[in-house]
Amino acid sequence: MNAPAKTEEFAVAQAKIPDGVYAETVLAVEHYTDRLFRFRMTRPAGFRFRSGEFAMIGLMVGDKPVYRAYSIASPAWDEELEFFSIKVPDGPLTSHLQMIKPGDTVLMRKKPTGTLVLDALTPAKRLYMFSTGTGIAPFASLIRDPETYEKFDEVILTHTCRDVAELKYGFDLVHEINNHEFLHEIVGDKLKHYPTVTREDFKYRGRITDLIENGKLFTDLGVPALDPAVDRGMICGSTAMLKDTKDLLEKAGLVEGSNNKPGEFVIERAFVG
Repeated sequence: MNAPAKTEEFAVAQAKIPDGVYAETVLAVEHYTDRLFRFRMTRPAGFRFRSGEFAMIGLMVGDKPVYRAYSIASPAWDEELEFFSIKVPDGPLTSHLQMIKPGDTVLMRKKPTGTLVLDALTPAKRLYMFSTGTGIAPFASLIRDPETYEKFDEVILTHTCRDVAELKYGFDLVHEINNHEFLHEIVGDKLKHYPTVTREDFKYRGRITDLIENGKLFTDLGVPALDPAVDRGMICGSTAMLKDTKDLLEKAGLVEGSNNKPGEFVIERAFVG
């Protein structure tokens, strides 16, 4: 078990911040389970990103900075930055990051990037966001961005976890949208949230790939099966989930896109560790 990070350790680390990176202040931390937490921090003046992109964030561990790729969970218009993270007991970064508290300093490199952006998709009617675990993070950004609803008539967010407790972040996001001063009017009934679990009894149960393959996903949502003329997809999750979901989308006739060549689905291949 990791010993709690001491405040003085962060104070010392702050004095050794490398050149050429942002040093931002943690504003809030919320622990969901013993495996998941989210935190918000200040946004650097002049920092620009597209909703769905990721950034390299890190901490000073000893006398060296340690960075990992994290999807930015807040939308591009937000004045703060939000991240959703797993807790890895022996993770080079997450073993320390899970101990942060308001007032601590988090490092961030200056250039965001990523493929889970609206620009990488060709126009269509319906957008699927397929996620497992903390793979929901880039979609947390996109479902809170008005541009998503300007480009698509219907947005379907799927989120698969092992246990019901791990779904709470997704439910919190939908609740925040429904109670936001302007987002709820923009989103209206365009957003559908489809949470599933693999290890407990729940309304929706099973791996998302199985639910796509057997058609239950579409039956539950009351929509037709995947159609490249109508549907677009974004995928973010475990390595196995990425591969299996990609195969299913290609089987349905969808073609993978990128920033340089927009297509009918995109995948994020950056991972947190």
